[in-house]
Amino acid sequence: MSVSTVVDQMNRLWFGDNLEVLRKEIGDESVDLIYLDPPFNSDRSYNILFSTIDGDSDQAQIRAFDDSWLWGIEAQETYNELVHGGAPIKVVETITALRRILGDNNMLAYLVMMTARFVELHRVLKPSGSIYVHCDQTANHYLKIILDAVFGPENFLNNIVWLYGLGGSSKRYWPKKHDDILWYSKQPDKQYFEASRIPATSQKMKGKTKKALDWWDIPAINNMAKERLGYPTQKPVALLERIIESSSKPGDVVLDPFCGCGTTIEAAEKLGRHWIGIDITYLAINLIQERITDRLGAETRPYEICGIPKDTAGAEALFQNDPFEFERWAVTLLRGQPNEKQRGDKGVDGIARFPVDNEIGYGRIIISIKGGKKLNPAMVRDLIGTLEAQGAELAVMTTLTSPTAGMLEAARQAGTYKQHGNTYPRVQIITVGELLDGKQTATPTTINPYRIKGPKQRELFSK
Repeated sequence: MSVSTVVDQMNRLWFGDNLEVLRKEIGDESVDLIYLDPPFNSDRSYNILFSTIDGDSDQAQIRAFDDSWLWGIEAQETYNELVHGGAPIKVVETITALRRILGDNNMLAYLVMMTARFVELHRVLKPSGSIYVHCDQTANHYLKIILDAVFGPENFLNNIVWLYGLGGSSKRYWPKKHDDILWYSKQPDKQYFEASRIPATSQKMKGKTKKALDWWDIPAINNMAKERLGYPTQKPVALLERIIESSSKPGDVVLDPFCGCGTTIEAAEKLGRHWIGIDITYLAINLIQERITDRLGAETRPYEICGIPKDTAGAEALFQNDPFEFERWAVTLLRGQPNEKQRGDKGVDGIARFPVDNEIGYGRIIISIKGGKKLNPAMVRDLIGTLEAQGAELAVMTTLTSPTAGMLEAARQAGTYKQHGNTYPRVQIITVGELLDGKQTATPTTINPYRIKGPKQRELFSK
């Protein structure tokens, strides 16, 4: 599928499935450099990935902070599309051979999903561009086979090894202390490249620099690192800076289709590259927005956020398409922290916190999101019950449609909360439309959950 080449250089952050965004929004040969850290859960048992899974699994449950795909209807449809939809013959032969070898399981689902995306990434890459695919030992050998089929084995440039020292060490096998980064060009010998320089270590070259090798000893992010955001797969900015500096020029376009917590975006922005980031969960999009503001501030060039609701109709569409992502998005409108996987107490979709004092720590605001049209006062009474059971200070219910008079009365009867001479409704209801129009809840000033620093503050914040 061909789309017109992007003509402007506006930085863009996309909320949505990267396959759909690539197909509909990113032009042919419009990107200079691609980096991706494809989601894969290497902490799970390797053997589980080869177990046959039925097609009834809830795909929506595996989207946020859950780095795997399941073999089911969506994977089967993508496979059929690749095989019967005009994909290059080498790609078809490769994915059908892998199915014969592996069978229908989670590993095959992952490879099918990645194959469809690699085909689109090849299309959007300029002839002078290149792609860096970050992976670990769980599936790197399969990914290289697919990349050879899509980009051609003649365009394989390097298997870069990223060394890091963090993590545990098993008594039963060698410690797993490296990732692989597979580097391919679009066309042979056409890629832009200027090798990064690193300090020389020999006495003969003391005080000089040398060309970086194909193994990179760049420290991972430890628990005390200033850049740490708590995102499960966060990579250090230094790693992305080396890739971007060596394989793109200032003003080039850098794409990360699995942008996660936004490390690629931060590095690209610092180095004067244009960027496009895509992620399927609004938790990531919200985190990146906060990261850009916190880390780059006034230096950030204008950027556009695409795919998020701008009005009530857009919010309704998101709710119909994915109720869980609707909940996460609505929670962030209240500067709250969404439940990562819709787990926890019934009726609690997120928590916002506000400072009380240095001894007690933070007060809590329970957030409940109601996207359906069948609203009734019992929902508010249930929320009040949860508020009291958890010992929280305040509760906010956000509704997609207007609350009933009975709901508003039930909220009013919950009473008030006082702090520092100010009085706040203990329970209040606000619609999505009101939030989008700029209306704010009557609560103490909440704390941005992504700017909590230090272990002591994190401990207090998590209570």
